[in-house]
Amino acid sequence: MKKSVTIGILIFIVLAFGGSMYYLYQKNAEDPVVYQTEQPSTQTIIKKAVATGSILPLEEVLIKPNISGVIEEIFVEGGDYVKSGDLLARIKVVPNLTALNDARNAIEDAKIALEDQKRNFLRQQNLFEKGVVSKVDLERAQLTLDQAKQTFAAANKRYDIVKTGTTQGYGNTANTQIRATVSGMVLEVPVEVGNQVIESNNFNEGTTIAAIADVDKMIFEGKVDESEVGKIKEDLPLEITVGAIENKVFDAVLDYIAPKGNAENGAIQFEIKGSLKKGDSTFIRAGLSANASIILGRADSVLVIKEALVQFDDKTKKPFVEIEKESQQFERSEVELGLSDGIFVEIKSGITKDDKIKVWNAVKPDQFNG
Repeated sequence: MKKSVTIGILIFIVLAFGGSMYYLYQKNAEDPVVYQTEQPSTQTIIKKAVATGSILPLEEVLIKPNISGVIEEIFVEGGDYVKSGDLLARIKVVPNLTALNDARNAIEDAKIALEDQKRNFLRQQNLFEKGVVSKVDLERAQLTLDQAKQTFAAANKRYDIVKTGTTQGYGNTANTQIRATVSGMVLEVPVEVGNQVIESNNFNEGTTIAAIADVDKMIFEGKVDESEVGKIKEDLPLEITVGAIENKVFDAVLDYIAPKGNAENGAIQFEIKGSLKKGDSTFIRAGLSANASIILGRADSVLVIKEALVQFDDKTKKPFVEIEKESQQFERSEVELGLSDGIFVEIKSGITKDDKIKVWNAVKPDQFNG
């Protein structure tokens, strides 16, 4: 019995020893771990915040009529350049029956009053010739007659204006002639011949006949997320890219940041505006969508490495990298970081351009070689 136990123990020892030897052999047969390295480079680091929006005129003037009616003729179209005072359209007045009737009644009342004053003047003139009344009474009768004539003429003009929108002697100031109030490009003419239009007054904005703007003064108007608004400030430079204009970047300056944000799609958005600096003759159409890169910081021609190569000490939280001193032999070196664009980070001190930085993704030799 004891002999059997001894033999069993010996067999177990032999098997355990053989298994250990086989495991060590397999480990030695595996390819060694090789770490890839990368060298620093000299680049320009630009830290940006991105905003989406569109290109709009700095000032867009909406031309509205001072009288209601129907568009009789249009003289311009979108894209035309106009000067202040140029004729844009003509309106045919559709008179209001109540106002027309009141104007006609005013003429009749003025006519009756005029006839009465004519009779009174003739009466006073006869009495004056007979020496019954003084010259002052005659002059007073003459004044009253002149006022009655003026009231009658005004009533007739009022009737013409209500009926046709203009009257004799008004010329270019007629309400039926819609003229440009500023110089610039006609962006759009949202009405057509035959359309009814409403006058602009205290109770109604009126119908827009045309929109005019100076297209040489354009702005970027967009929105930034609340996570970015704390990083930006006025007068920062912008780089504007327009989707419809390829391979072109327009410089701008941030002029305005809204003090209040608005909730959109579950996030708070803040409106921003920036004035474009057009250095060439490239025509930018109003309303084109655009993206603005807000330059938060810039470091030209500095030593950089990929941000993924930087490690942080668990205790001190200071950044460091591992530099290859000999083949696959690395030494830790603390570094001072500068500006980062999210991919590359500026290295102010701690390494040189010739150093080889350890990449933390371990690969086998055949993967490393391609």
